[in-house]
Amino acid sequence: MTFHNVFAAELLKLRKSPIWLLALVSPALMTLVSLFEAAEGGDPWIGTLSNAALLHGLLFLPLLSGVFAAFVCRFEHVGGGWKQLLALPVSRGAVYLSKYAIVMGVLLLTQLFLLAGVLMAGAIRGWPTPIPWDVLAQSLLGGWAACLPIAALQLGASALWQSFAAPLALNVIFTLPSILIANSETYGPWYPWAQPALATIPWAADSFGAFEAPYEKLMLVVAGSFVLFFAAGFAYFQRKTA
Repeated sequence: MTFHNVFAAELLKLRKSPIWLLALVSPALMTLVSLFEAAEGGDPWIGTLSNAALLHGLLFLPLLSGVFAAFVCRFEHVGGGWKQLLALPVSRGAVYLSKYAIVMGVLLLTQLFLLAGVLMAGAIRGWPTPIPWDVLAQSLLGGWAACLPIAALQLGASALWQSFAAPLALNVIFTLPSILIANSETYGPWYPWAQPALATIPWAADSFGAFEAPYEKLMLVVAGSFVLFFAAGFAYFQRKTA
């Protein structure tokens, strides 16, 4: 079976899953916050994204990465699903890549929903134009790219542990400290669970702690973490027996 076939099969399994509704949770919340938060000086588009980085980036994006990874492995952990799947004439690499692609695809969908919410809030509140599309694109795509390492790590953990809750609990344990670690310019950029927030905040806005770190340095760290975590998970999955 080709990657395309495996990917289509994975999407079919998730057709009635609540994973698609979960992609709306954070964008909907941030849209409501944008509609009712007090207007401050400066560009309201940039101000809204700065506020989103603190809640959406620090909390929701890392947590959703773990939730989505757990969902794509959920069916295989029930009734010996891994044995049945891996016994089929299908490449293990295609299976792993398709599951990872779905996790990152739903995260991208989450970011697009957030963009739609920000644009809707701006239209309702009459924010000034032109819209800073370059800042919006860098923030939302940067936040998505910064999820690459966490998603890779969480997919490996979800494939390893049969419990649906265990990898999620691990993710929560490492997500909560990111609120403090993001204040450190030294350690923040190296902490995977803080990286989505650091990449989401508009770099034209006032910053502090790790938010002052160079954007290029952050992306290099993200790329290195992704290669390490994905390679480890991929290698484990190639040897997985059940």
